[in-house]
Amino acid sequence: MEKVDASQVVVITGASAGVGRAVARAFAKRGARMGLLARGLDGLEAACREVEELGGTALVLPTDVADAEAVEAAAQAVEEAFGPINIWVNNAMTSVFAPFKEISAEDFRRVTEVTYLGYVYGTMAALRRMLPRDQGSIVQVGSALAYRAIPLQSAYCGAKHAIQGFTESVRTELLHDGSNVHITMVQMPALNTPQFGWVKTTLPNHPQPVPPVYQPEVAAEAVVWAAHNRRRELNVGGSTAITLLGNKLAPGLADRYLARNGYEGQQTDQPLDPERPVNLWQPVSGDHGAHGIFDDKAKTSSAQLWLTTHRGWLALAGLGAAASGALLRLRRRR
Repeated sequence: MEKVDASQVVVITGASAGVGRAVARAFAKRGARMGLLARGLDGLEAACREVEELGGTALVLPTDVADAEAVEAAAQAVEEAFGPINIWVNNAMTSVFAPFKEISAEDFRRVTEVTYLGYVYGTMAALRRMLPRDQGSIVQVGSALAYRAIPLQSAYCGAKHAIQGFTESVRTELLHDGSNVHITMVQMPALNTPQFGWVKTTLPNHPQPVPPVYQPEVAAEAVVWAAHNRRRELNVGGSTAITLLGNKLAPGLADRYLARNGYEGQQTDQPLDPERPVNLWQPVSGDHGAHGIFDDKAKTSSAQLWLTTHRGWLALAGLGAAASGALLRLRRRR
């Protein structure tokens, strides 16, 4: 049973589908009041209905996070409706699947403005409200790609790397000021979200997440945990942990491996439908929910996530076991 805390006021960007949709559901189970930001009205309204069915309250705020003034106006609307914002989740993203040489300057800029500057503007709006109150939590939904970039996603990987550096800079400033506002980044694995159905691409076949793939509910569990625990950074999934470690130990080997396998690994064997909708510049109409088309390949839980979010208890259990063992040996000697 989820802990209910109706005093929580949460803002989620990219809330209409994918990870943001799953995060909204997770906070709704805790009774939170939330502002749901995204461009697509159909998905936002469906998310609002789900939130209220699950015990939360939601305000629908159609917003392009690449517009700083629009993000600020949305933040103001949330506080006017629900009171002080406690948690801000930056999650909105877009991407282009293509070799860098095939991406236009306009498309690259658009990915950067949404996926990177959208986080900057969201963080600005959150801090304007949290700093005077000296409390609040900002969660940046990141990716293993914030550390280990892959081919065909130069704009997205660049944005995630930028978010990582930006977040570290802001964190050190908060520490310098002695602020109680907490900022963290949750590095995600490959996830089964609708983005692969509408991402702009020049690839011949349908895009796919690089296995292993997890369901967005795993990501949502991590985001909710990160919002309530003062962890500097949270890695999700064994694949993320292994990727980050491997990149530290042998980045050149990773370069060569991805050069050989990264193109094929990001495509299914199904030819791309030339008439499929694309959401880079305009939202795709309809409600697309949290899941993509890879349910049969996606994991519904992560042992690594459970272990990392329970490491304090595991350490205590280990100390208890060690103490019990020492006591038993002492008794035997006597």
